[in-house]
Amino acid sequence: MAPKKVTNVAKPKGKVIMTTVELKKELITMWEKGTHLSDLAVQCGIVKLTISTILKNREAIKAADVVKGVKFLTSKRLPAVEEVEKLLMVWINEKQLAGDSVSEAIICEKARLLYSDIT
Repeated sequence: MAPKKVTNVAKPKGKVIMTTVELKKELITMWEKGTHLSDLAVQCGIVKLTISTILKNREAIKAADVVKGVKFLTSKRLPAVEEVEKLLMVWINEKQLAGDSVSEAIICEKARLLYSDIT
């Protein structure tokens, strides 16, 4: 009797791609204009199943008004937090354009001040 094959070889896992809400909105727009799912997958380098999930949740994604670069949509976030993020991004961009350095501690303090002003 032949010895059993041992297959403990780890298969390489696929690369995890975190898509931003902006990219998701672009995918939805392209799909609504008539681009096929398989063409979207090839163009963006995203698996068809992922694109299908994005399209399934298209109403929530289209309705989302988020800051540039946000990757997750969650219903647990307060509207005040969304507003603070937007204001904080504007403030950080202004500081960077002015040539000022912005540390994590300064950003956290500014976020706290913005949140207390809003609530």
